[in-house]
Amino acid sequence: MRDPNELETITERTLDHYRGSAESFRENTRDHDVSQNIAALLRHIRAPSPLQILDLGCGPGRDLRTFTALGHVAVGVDGAEPFVEMARAESGCEVWHQNLLQLDLPVGRFDGVFANAVLFHVPSAALGQVLGCLHRTLKPQGVLFCSNPRGDNQEGWSGERYGAWYDWPAWRERMLAAGFEEIEHYYRPSGLPRAQQPWLASVWRA
Repeated sequence: MRDPNELETITERTLDHYRGSAESFRENTRDHDVSQNIAALLRHIRAPSPLQILDLGCGPGRDLRTFTALGHVAVGVDGAEPFVEMARAESGCEVWHQNLLQLDLPVGRFDGVFANAVLFHVPSAALGQVLGCLHRTLKPQGVLFCSNPRGDNQEGWSGERYGAWYDWPAWRERMLAAGFEEIEHYYRPSGLPRAQQPWLASVWRA
């Protein structure tokens, strides 16, 4: 267990990294192809369109724009103020300013939550709390997609960003403990040897 003040310090230091590099982050990730991940979320949602989608850690708004173009109603949430402003301007969507350890999400609001490259920033001591919040904000049978850089269950600082890098058994255990039902998982980028697939993607039902 970690002291709440330490968790807050970890979160703010990581957010400061993104606040200071927001413009370069937007340029460097603008053309990233996450269509495989978006499809993995959408194909498992059983509700009729338009879907209500929460983009957790939406960054500059790239994926909000994609969900909107597909005809869905997307809402973003991010803890870095520059990203909130960028995402609103980029997508025209509603974007909430909340950090991962202080989420205040409506209960039963969303058909799907898209957590692409974000949950690994949550210290392991707070992961259960965050996953519980995501479970509650989903409608019954709603779907959570998450993709994180995989590892051997180590945790700590990588430069100015904090991360926790799980292998599949450990991540699966965390998700099941939070009340999610496993749907599928895969490694990215597709078509490469496992050693060249640093990302672990997984899909879960509430």
